[in-house]
Amino acid sequence: MATYVQQNQSRRMAIFGFIVGLHVLLGYALVSGLARKVVEVVAPPLVTDIIEEIKPEDKPPPPPPPQIERPPVQVPPPDVTIDIPVESNTTAISNVTDKAVPPAPPPRVVAAGTPAKIGRMPSSEDYYPAASKRAEEQGAVTLKVCVDAKGKIIGNPTVATSSGFARLDEGAVKLARAGRYQAGTSGGEPLPESCVSFRVKFEIK
Repeated sequence: MATYVQQNQSRRMAIFGFIVGLHVLLGYALVSGLARKVVEVVAPPLVTDIIEEIKPEDKPPPPPPPQIERPPVQVPPPDVTIDIPVESNTTAISNVTDKAVPPAPPPRVVAAGTPAKIGRMPSSEDYYPAASKRAEEQGAVTLKVCVDAKGKIIGNPTVATSSGFARLDEGAVKLARAGRYQAGTSGGEPLPESCVSFRVKFEIK
């Protein structure tokens, strides 16, 4: 038992001596600057360089692009065509074909007396142009027909009032040519020339 106690005391003394020696060594190191050298070796001093900030030079703005003078755009004036209606006193029939239209006959001097009469006239439906029906053209034509003493047509029937459609006017003239007439009389005798006016109506039924 005494031996165990003695061993413990010797161990404690050795530890105490080690601790005291360590403190003495640290104190010497602080005095001699050894600790500072060790710190410099372990952690070298930081070197800082001051870098001057480079400011961009203020460059002048680029010059504006040259302005190109453009010639003014000249707009040509629009072509305006004004159709001026020309009044025509002719009684000739307007033909839609390429055939030449015969000129209107000169006015005739008719002797006084009873005018000519219509003996028989065909139906206007028989002379209604098919093209006019398809185009839905309607109207009335006033015709004038002159006949001799025997009731035969002298010259061509003339259009006194047009229907507004050339095809209808032409159909009315054909109808007038197919009609039958009676000569006018004067003193009970047939006149050598007498005329009659009548109206032909074309209507889609």
